Amino acid sequence: MSSRRLLKAGEAIREVVSMAILTELRDPRVKNVTVIGVEVAPDMREAKILVSIMGSESQQATSLRGLKNSAGFLQSKIAERIDTRYTPKLTFVADEGVKKSLALAQILDQLALEQQKDQRASDTVPVSEPVDDELDEAEDADNEASVDENAELFDDGEDDGEFDGEDHGEFDNRNSPDMPNA
Repeated sequence: MSSRRLLKAGEAIREVVSMAILTELRDPRVKNVTVIGVEVAPDMREAKILVSIMGSESQQATSLRGLKNSAGFLQSKIAERIDTRYTPKLTFVADEGVKKSLALAQILDQLALEQQKDQRASDTVPVSEPVDDELDEAEDADNEASVDENAELFDDGEDDGEFDGEDHGEFDNRNSPDMPNA
């Protein structure tokens, strides 16, 4: 059987099982269960249901035991809704991926906090460092020279209507007959 067909069958089984757990399963032991995925055997006779169970270790074990006890009921729901030659035998496995991802996120948060502490420690500069005023003045002079060179490159001598800081009297509205005297 092609892998694409197995993936489609697995997805269909996942939908049926997750909806049956959510709406039709009346076992009080089964709480906070999320169906993560389904791995279907190539002959479609077995399916491994990967579930994530929120809660303590004892709550997870209780929910997993409840799911294993209701496997027959869930198989009958699959048989009703999916037309296949064989109804797969269901086995439930607790998926540790969510728990591992939460632990990894906690470790990354701790590393980020440590990096911030190290950053703050390295950002504090001792006050006793000498300041070289002559070096600062030389850098300022170099920066002013580069600004003047750039201004010369873009100045073509024409009046392009931009404000150049000088008053040419072109837009003096004080003597205009339309404007009241201020």
